[in-house]
Amino acid sequence: MVGYLISLGIFTATFALFSLGLNLHWGYTGLINFGHVGFLAIGSYTTILLGIAGVPMFFAVLAGVVLAMGLGFLMGIATLRLREDYLAIVTIGMAEIVRLIALNEDWLTRGGRGVYGFPLPLAQFNPNMPTKLGMIALFWAVVGAAAWQWWQWLERQYGGSHPRWLLPSYAALLIAGTLSLWATLLPLSLGRGIAIFPLGLTLVTLGGAIALVSYYCRSEKPAVVPIALNTLAAALVGLVVKALTLGLWDFSYRAGLLWLLVLVLALVVWQLERWIHSPWGRVLKAIREDEEVAKALGKNVFAYKMQSLLLGGAIAAVAGSFYAWQLTFINPDGFVSLITFQAWTIVVLGGAGNNMGTLLGAALFWAYTALTRFIPLDGGRLEALRMMLIGLVLIILMMWRPQGILGKKEELSLGR
Repeated sequence: MVGYLISLGIFTATFALFSLGLNLHWGYTGLINFGHVGFLAIGSYTTILLGIAGVPMFFAVLAGVVLAMGLGFLMGIATLRLREDYLAIVTIGMAEIVRLIALNEDWLTRGGRGVYGFPLPLAQFNPNMPTKLGMIALFWAVVGAAAWQWWQWLERQYGGSHPRWLLPSYAALLIAGTLSLWATLLPLSLGRGIAIFPLGLTLVTLGGAIALVSYYCRSEKPAVVPIALNTLAAALVGLVVKALTLGLWDFSYRAGLLWLLVLVLALVVWQLERWIHSPWGRVLKAIREDEEVAKALGKNVFAYKMQSLLLGGAIAAVAGSFYAWQLTFINPDGFVSLITFQAWTIVVLGGAGNNMGTLLGAALFWAYTALTRFIPLDGGRLEALRMMLIGLVLIILMMWRPQGILGKKEELSLGR
């Protein structure tokens, strides 16, 4: 179960990183990008091909970022002065061109046979005990900082005054719920069926946590469902946190990869939050709402859109490196348009124009993917059922909360 949760955590964090780039494009700037997977493909192929050639991984990733920004520059030059729908069409075409080049340039990418056997980060790393403890301590420092920021954000969104004991009580219930959920899933993963007592304890503790916060964080808008989804996502993240802690103690390659990915993801989110709350970020939001107003205020709209396109593409390229390292094999079939639309699902689900919403959307999307794998259908029918269900969820979400779970309706001008 530890290995499975670590792999699930890597996919969740990789797609969260990938979707953050799309959120910068569409959520904050209003750029409709249906070819985001093109940046992911360039980041993946550049990193592994340069890695095979002996280039140090840091510089290989950096080269992927530069090439992805180059693709974004070409895309922007051709379309950013045109209407939004032209950008959407061109981005699809550019992503398909990248995929077809990877498929047909056999001398460079090995075509449909794919690339494997490339160097992996931390694969030869064998940490001693102090190093392991240091890695675990750094990881928990990031988890603690993220949890505090998450609580502060939750309080700002649904807060108001509440007693001092609320946070410790909620944290205690959440930790108890996560541990009992672990005890529920462990026998299930070993084929021993569901443990009834831990399952009941999970329902009681997580239900109690949701009820407690919903009662004291009342505001004019309904908050029970978003708080419930946040609590569920936090419990799932808690499972991955425990799995990664155990994985770092008995060090494995994938545990090291997830540790590295968590640090990169935390750094990207921190920097994006700084940018978005700066004057630069406010101009992006103004362009998203009405670029004519931004022009009237003397802002160079084209330059701001280009910067957003390049930065979002660079973030996607970094995600591409981790995508390749996790799969340890890539071919052009791994970069089809479906990957882009999975990122769109994550952004729409969590809430456009909200980095925390993107993280929440990634956690819920991969929880949904993990849970539906237990449906007793063969591969093709299961995939079709998954698509139908996620489509149904999105339709209901658009009717109930068109701004997404954590998005702000008043900020996105929806319904006006």
